[in-house]
Amino acid sequence: MPSPITLRLARPEDAPALLEIYAWYVENTTVTFEYEVPSAAEFESRIRRTLARYPYLVAERDGELLGYAYAAPFRERVAYAWCCEASVYVRRDMHRLGIGRMLYQQLEKYLRAQNVASMDACISYPNKDSIKFHSSLDFERVARFSKCAFKMGRWVDIVWMQKILKESDTPPDPFIPFPDLKM
Repeated sequence: MPSPITLRLARPEDAPALLEIYAWYVENTTVTFEYEVPSAAEFESRIRRTLARYPYLVAERDGELLGYAYAAPFRERVAYAWCCEASVYVRRDMHRLGIGRMLYQQLEKYLRAQNVASMDACISYPNKDSIKFHSSLDFERVARFSKCAFKMGRWVDIVWMQKILKESDTPPDPFIPFPDLKM
């Protein structure tokens, strides 16, 4: 019987293993719109930048990384502080084991504690598995944009899905950067 899957915060030294997961999506899918696999140094920098403001989580079993999820600013202007974009990547041979769900559910707990009001996901379209996954976590489709990206020899649409984490209050509770979170 395999050991349980655990979640923890990403560390910069996780970059090579996480990049190995991500590289497959870059090279073989329109899930991400990057054309080139970033370097390990760039990926490490992304982890550091994310953790300075938002959670970045990894799923592991027996020291082996199986997937990751993180939040990022929805937009850069201050007025968007209470809205974030969430991303999740699971090793391609580990799909449908609940890893993505575990990661997103923990990510959501942190984001709620940070006073984030909405969690948004940008999904290449068509991508019925991702849309079904997000729908199962109570995300709602809020927009579709045509021909937003060109990758793998074709135009790709995107769908935005959103989950409201906190009903609006005026003014909202202050956004709490992840390093300042007391949990």
